[in-house]
Formats: sequence, C-alpha cells, structure tokens
Amino acid sequence: MIEFRDVTLAYGDRVVLDRMSFKARFHEKIAVLGGSGEGKTTILRLILGLVRPDDGKIFIDGKDITGLSESQLREPRMNFSIVFQEGALFDSMNVKENVAFSLREYTDYPEDEIERRVRRLLGRLGIEDAIYLMTEELSGGMQRRVAIARSLAASEPGMMLYDEPTTGLDPLTADNICRLINDLSKGGPPERAGLIVVTHKVKDAAKVAERFMYIRSGHVVFDGDIDALKNTADEELRKFIDDLYAA
Repeated sequence: MIEFRDVTLAYGDRVVLDRMSFKARFHEKIAVLGGSGEGKTTILRLILGLVRPDDGKIFIDGKDITGLSESQLREPRMNFSIVFQEGALFDSMNVKENVAFSLREYTDYPEDEIERRVRRLLGRLGIEDAIYLMTEELSGGMQRRVAIARSLAASEPGMMLYDEPTTGLDPLTADNICRLINDLSKGGPPERAGLIVVTHKVKDAAKVAERFMYIRSGHVVFDGDIDALKNTADEELRKFIDDLYAA
C-alpha cells in the first residue's frame, strides 16, 4: 500500500503538490494524468524517496518513509521498479552491461548467473538479439524495452513505475510498449504486480490503466475508472481527455 497524507512540496516559490492525499494498492493499475509541470513525475520520485516532501507523510506498506536515511530506504524501494522518461540508459555501455548494472551493484551473483539472468530478461522482452548493441544503435522502442529489462533485473517488484513511457515514440511503437506494460502486469489482483504510469498521452493511459488520477494545481481533482473519466463534468479535464472521444 502507498499512502500520501497531506503531502506538500515546493520548488522555490512554486508549490507543486499542495496537501495531496491518496492511497494506492500495489496490484492497482493507475494512470496519473495532468499538464506539464503539475508534479506527476514528482509523485514517482516521492514514492521512491528520491525527493522528500516539505510537509506531510508518505507511507509504504504502513511505514513512514519521509524521514528514512538512504540505507533505510533500500527495503521500501525494493517494492518498486521504475522506468524513467527516455529510458536513462548508460551511453557508454551496451545492452548487456546496462541490464547487468543493477545486478552487479546490488547482488553477489557470479558473472555466469548475471549473464543468464540478463539473457532471460531480454528474451522475455523480445530483444535478446540486441544484447551486444550500443544504445545509439537502438530504436526508441528498443531503448524503452532495455530500460524496462534493467528495472526488472535486480528484483521482482510489487509495482512498476513508468515515467512517460511512450513519449516520443511513433503510434505503432507506443502501442507495442503499452502491450508490454500490460503483459508485465497481467493477471488479477491481488497477486499481480500493479503499475503507476505518469503520462500526458491519454489514449496510451487508457490502454494500460484501470484507475485514473488527474492532477491540477497540486491536488488530485479526479480519481476514478475509465467510465467516470469519460463522463466527468470537469470542463478542463474533458478538454484534456479529448482524444478519448475522437476514437
């Protein structure tokens, strides 16, 4: 369970989150929607303890993480794997080295076991043939797949976190990434690994999520399923999700 309780965060004079509160179970499939600068990515960073709120508390599995040290944060972070926007791969490493990085950092597996795990993950994501390619040799879609493989390498997370996973991709590639995201969260609750996807691409959000949160002025102004989203009376939100009506 994730719980934000009256969380406030400002960057300088700009308040990004203003006493925000919500709860989310690890098996849920959630899309966080909102305009640029509304704090969507900040929510993911707060969940991982990469930034700390100015006020309020964040609980992971009932444990308040807001005052934990880096070493103490390791355990709650193991509940999650995150795929950052643009993948954030290491340009100086090939695919194998990128995916193996966290295994070398956080485990004591021997090299043959690391290679076995890397190949298994790449095979699961359909890109084992790219194992020795450098990042500049990869298409945008393949880079996202490698980033997902790297995020899964060191643990079996209870929830995946995605930061704008389809931004900058052509429609066909974006659709393939959405299919992959769904495949990684397949099954039913409470056994499945859930997801939180931060995106401004409403159609892609509708392909992977079952619950939708819309952020505006630091608050959650909508929280509901797809039917409630399509029937919202909020005029600004209706304009934001206009793509859903065009289908």
